[in-house]
Amino acid sequence: MSFVLSSAVRVLSLIAALAVSVPALAADPAAARCQLPRGASALSVPLPQLSQRIAAGAPIRIVAIGSSSTAGAGASSPDKAYPARLAHYLGERFRSADIAVLNRGINGETDDQTEKRIAADALDAKPDLVIWQVGANTVLRDGDQTLSERSVRRGVERLRRAGIDVVLMDLQYAPKMLEKTGVVPMLSRIAGIATDQHIGLFRRFDVMRSLVETRGMTMADLIGPDGVHQNDVGYDCVARMLAVGIEDAVSIHNSGLQR
Repeated sequence: MSFVLSSAVRVLSLIAALAVSVPALAADPAAARCQLPRGASALSVPLPQLSQRIAAGAPIRIVAIGSSSTAGAGASSPDKAYPARLAHYLGERFRSADIAVLNRGINGETDDQTEKRIAADALDAKPDLVIWQVGANTVLRDGDQTLSERSVRRGVERLRRAGIDVVLMDLQYAPKMLEKTGVVPMLSRIAGIATDQHIGLFRRFDVMRSLVETRGMTMADLIGPDGVHQNDVGYDCVARMLAVGIEDAVSIHNSGLQR
């Protein structure tokens, strides 16, 4: 009899647990699809400054700089923008670390404008890592890509001289972006800067495209009604994947030290 009772208790406990967990999963079905193979988010380089700070148990400061898709245009609230979501996911992956992600995005900026405030909005914050979202407004406005590239290179050089890790984030995969002929050249320019400067590159365009092509997500899942800016799910997906890339870059650095 006691065996039957104990078995019944276990079954009831399992049913209760499922009753709690199923609504939570159903509330966010897109999250289950916002997953790709780890290599999709690879930054291609280690992040030595960030890795050393994490290993030392020191507070971590990250600056996210760029234009509207850093500021969070299209998000329902500031805490749904990618920098805030990135802080959340990095906190899950580095539980012992005190991590702050500062949002230094300004709507409408082009790269030459962002480069002019690198000192005030990035260097002065003394970050361990700067994530610079580049190229979008130049492409959307059919602007001068040579000016954009030159500005980003100058800004990256300043950050690198200060001993700061840098990751460039490229274009969003969005309907109005796909209408532009400048997408492929700009993606190539951004990748070239990352390679030449030996800095990280988060391939946001490819990540978002893969979510649509391989995970059954739609543009409407990721992009808001304006056809340009990510919505809450889009920002969350980008933050999830970027956190994976950062974690792997830290692991690459640490494994290299142990050899």
